[in-house]
Amino acid sequence: MSARPQHYDEMHQPGSAGVREHYRPLVEWLARMPPERVAEKRREADLLFHRVGITFAVYGDEAGAERLIPFDTIPRIIPRAEWDLLAKGLTQRVTALNRFLHDIYHEQAILKAGVIPAEQVLTNEAYQVAMIGLELPNHVYSHIAGIDLIRHEDGSYYVLEDNLRTPSGVSYMLENRKMMMRLFPELFAGQAVLPVEHYPGLLLDTLRAAAPNEMREPTVVVMTPGQSNSAYFEHAFLAQQMGIELVEGADLFVKDGRVYMRTTGGRQRVDVIYRRVDDTYLDPLAFRPDSYLGVPGLLSVYRAGNVSLANAIGTGVADDKSTYPYVPDMIRFYLHEEPILKNVPTWQLKKPKDLAEVMDILATLVVKEVQGSGGYGMLVGPAATKKEVEAFRARILANPSNYIAQPTLSLSTCPTFVEQGIAPRHIDLRPFVLSAKDVKFVPGGLTRVALKDGSLVVNSSQGGGTKDTWVVE
Repeated sequence: MSARPQHYDEMHQPGSAGVREHYRPLVEWLARMPPERVAEKRREADLLFHRVGITFAVYGDEAGAERLIPFDTIPRIIPRAEWDLLAKGLTQRVTALNRFLHDIYHEQAILKAGVIPAEQVLTNEAYQVAMIGLELPNHVYSHIAGIDLIRHEDGSYYVLEDNLRTPSGVSYMLENRKMMMRLFPELFAGQAVLPVEHYPGLLLDTLRAAAPNEMREPTVVVMTPGQSNSAYFEHAFLAQQMGIELVEGADLFVKDGRVYMRTTGGRQRVDVIYRRVDDTYLDPLAFRPDSYLGVPGLLSVYRAGNVSLANAIGTGVADDKSTYPYVPDMIRFYLHEEPILKNVPTWQLKKPKDLAEVMDILATLVVKEVQGSGGYGMLVGPAATKKEVEAFRARILANPSNYIAQPTLSLSTCPTFVEQGIAPRHIDLRPFVLSAKDVKFVPGGLTRVALKDGSLVVNSSQGGGTKDTWVVE
């Protein structure tokens, strides 16, 4: 795969071939739109986002300030036929990942067959022995998955990461759409943009389907670590949209083998917890004894089958970046199909041969921590100084197993409003995949955009913004 600085332009065809067909209505609209009206609408969007409270906290920010994620008013547009192929690939991939998670906590057939080295799973820090033999409703472990996709210079989509623990960002997908419809209703009148606003209903159906013994009217709650969490807005937003309670660990307690919620009318049994709390903080009796975020005794109720957690404990093995290279093999092993979506070639630095190769070309690669997220703990070689590359080399050599490396891909670009006007900026796409008896999702997802010129890091914590994503007929 080439690492040349060529980019797939989402709006424009190569050379002088003009604008891609599905972008033409937008381009014609932009040509008619006075720049001062666009600027006015952008200011209105910022004001509305502030008013709604759509902010996030940056860990390590000494000021502790809440920040507004920049919102760009030029949407990313995907034609329906292209989305349909992506949808098949996402369904295939998430199905195989859930099969893998069930397998490693039960028969371990994929390990016995030698398709994946046993040590890759059994010594993984995210592997939870408490999950061994536990039967989950519908055999689903990752009820909500966020699959990060990028489009390379060859026009093909590649999966960059699988987020199977507590994927975030769906609130921005929903609010971005609401904002675009409010600011530019004439744009939607001229195009058949597929809807996303039914996501909260799909999510609630997914969570109810995860209830123990397929209860008809289960009580579902969203469990948050609290207001200091960077994604707290999303936790509160989703609870409100689904019409269910937002709780913290202190609001729940265990009694007689059940989980209950404290309410003004007395205790109420809880059947499904959509938890946005990491595994190790869920139960101080089973994991970290110093955790004030969890519920003492929660694991015992979970193992008894009297409460369901979404996502399940122990899903982190499947989205560990050192497990990522094996996902195509999982698809072949469990589904007997060839992968529809491609993986990015990956070096596993715990392998001496891979490590030696990477050390020779480190300045040209992207290196990530296997348990990292949010754009932290990574090296983008071509954008780093020589000093930064050498410092990262020392970190790798001190603990090679903690890192993987990949080619520096040319993420596709999409026109974006910046200070200088409209300019191309690199983007990715995170569709949100819901798994119960069937796999479901809304068309599109969250498009993240790297607002710095030339930057390939789209994470909001690293200065990235978001766009509305349109799937058009």
